[in-house]
Amino acid sequence: MKYCLIFSLFLFFVHEAVGQNPIVPAGMYIADPSAHVWNDGKLYVYGSLDESTEYYCSFKHHVLSTADLKNWEITEDVFSSTGENDQVPYSDKELYAPDCQYKDGTYYLYYCQPDRKAAEGVATSKSPKGPFTDGRKMNLAGIEEIDPAVFIDDDGQAYYLWGQFQAKIAKLKPNMTEIDTSTIVTDVITEKEHFFHEGSYMVKRNDIYYLLYADMSRNNRPTCIGYSTSTSPMGPFKYGGVIIDNDQCDPATWNNHGSVVEFNGQWYVFYHRSTHNSRMMRKACIEPIYFNEDGSIDEVE
Repeated sequence: MKYCLIFSLFLFFVHEAVGQNPIVPAGMYIADPSAHVWNDGKLYVYGSLDESTEYYCSFKHHVLSTADLKNWEITEDVFSSTGENDQVPYSDKELYAPDCQYKDGTYYLYYCQPDRKAAEGVATSKSPKGPFTDGRKMNLAGIEEIDPAVFIDDDGQAYYLWGQFQAKIAKLKPNMTEIDTSTIVTDVITEKEHFFHEGSYMVKRNDIYYLLYADMSRNNRPTCIGYSTSTSPMGPFKYGGVIIDNDQCDPATWNNHGSVVEFNGQWYVFYHRSTHNSRMMRKACIEPIYFNEDGSIDEVE
């Protein structure tokens, strides 16, 4: 496999990799892929970076981008919690699954760490590839957990989702860096009713809100990406089923985490697979998905 290494003006690296599945080259492990198509027409994937079989993730984020799903650019070290490019002054913990959103010329990177006192934060950039700077804590009213996701509705209202076992949702203030704490719903979906484990992601299609997440409905492990639907971003939500299951991708596989996005007229699911006989060292993958007339999504292999 051929890819080149280029040193950028911002002291981070860019790789180029030819189309493949997984969508990252050998030796690189990007998990928890959150996909977005920005105004330039390109598709961007924000995810965590695995570096060890002993712990999840690492202390920096990369960004994947493509114009055609065949040629992928990997922009390295766009955000870090330690080292020379440290942008999280209040914590040196690992960086878990992120998300990104765009508003009024600014890209907002929402990140999280395994520190319940300061688990989630936001950083900003004028470029979808970063560098993202000035990490600051989110005001989550004492409900700090992991796996932030941000959805912007057609009316411009942004919503912040996060949590484990029970998904939380709240409206974001216009500044995109604070939530309106008076709008918090702590159990928009639950493990008992919707098989929710973690890893929220929301998208809207044909006036139906789809909430995706790591789904516990099979073998009591969150190997699936499942979904629930609603006519409102704040719910109530009804369980819809499984989109994709990474069970047996590796003997030790445990979780899944992903997103769905429409790109050039086709919808895709992004997810990850484990490697190295571990729960870690995960690699981002992509498959096309299809919607039925009633809005349900067929499970894909």
